[in-house]
Amino acid sequence: MSGRALVTGGGGFVGRHLADRLRADGWSVTGLTRADVDLADPVAAAAAVRAADPDVVFSLAAGRAKATPGERAATVAVNTSPWLVDALPDRCRAVVRLGSSTEYAAGPAPLAEDAPLRPRGFFGATKAAGSLLLQAAAAERGVRAVVLRAFQVYGPGDHPTRLVPVVLDAARTGGTVPLPGAVSRRDWVWVGDVVDACVRAALADDLPPGAVLNIGTGVQTGVADLVATAERVTGRPIATAAGAHPGRVWDTTDWVCDPRAARAALGWVPAVGLEEGLARTWAAG
Repeated sequence: MSGRALVTGGGGFVGRHLADRLRADGWSVTGLTRADVDLADPVAAAAAVRAADPDVVFSLAAGRAKATPGERAATVAVNTSPWLVDALPDRCRAVVRLGSSTEYAAGPAPLAEDAPLRPRGFFGATKAAGSLLLQAAAAERGVRAVVLRAFQVYGPGDHPTRLVPVVLDAARTGGTVPLPGAVSRRDWVWVGDVVDACVRAALADDLPPGAVLNIGTGVQTGVADLVATAERVTGRPIATAAGAHPGRVWDTTDWVCDPRAARAALGWVPAVGLEEGLARTWAAG
């Protein structure tokens, strides 16, 4: 099945991969990027949505800037997108929002969809607010909305400051990877698997309105183990400096997904494990 798809955040890491997948599947894709429209401007953003006239919207745009009051206000506007649902045509069948596992409180057990919303950091708080606002607005409008709370997404084309690109760059150049001093573990999920979940959610007309599904592998990996896996994949030693990185506000000793609900609702199972995913990312350059 295909149609007209709108991807907000179409110039971002996951957005580019999603747009490629949709086009390969026969969709007509409009990707909104920062160069196209200021998504913090509700009038301009709503006009861009109406012009796209989508059958399905994939809401992937995400702001992270928070250094100044103006940056924080813009990040809130982008991550909550209060204008989005009202700008949709009546025939729009679904809005799929890519949320974040940082919307949840950290916990020692795999996180299911009923985990408490206790966001870690400003970004997580804005993403949680946006998920709740989308669910409420879509319910009032009668639009099917799905929130996919993705865990640690990685793959080719990721931002160069994130851990996997930094580790693989060190393998190429002989540089040193700065690591936090505390133990940190994450559930690493391949970008292509996240994209597949997005497409499946858009087409799953039997999902209940406002559905929330966690997207992860159910396996968490510590930073040191990730580096060791990258060494095996690349065949090169990777130097690290423990304590040289301040860490992230969302870092935790346990951060892993319970993916059973996504499997039951979408038939979605992550197809690419960490070692294979790192090998693909390394091969992509």
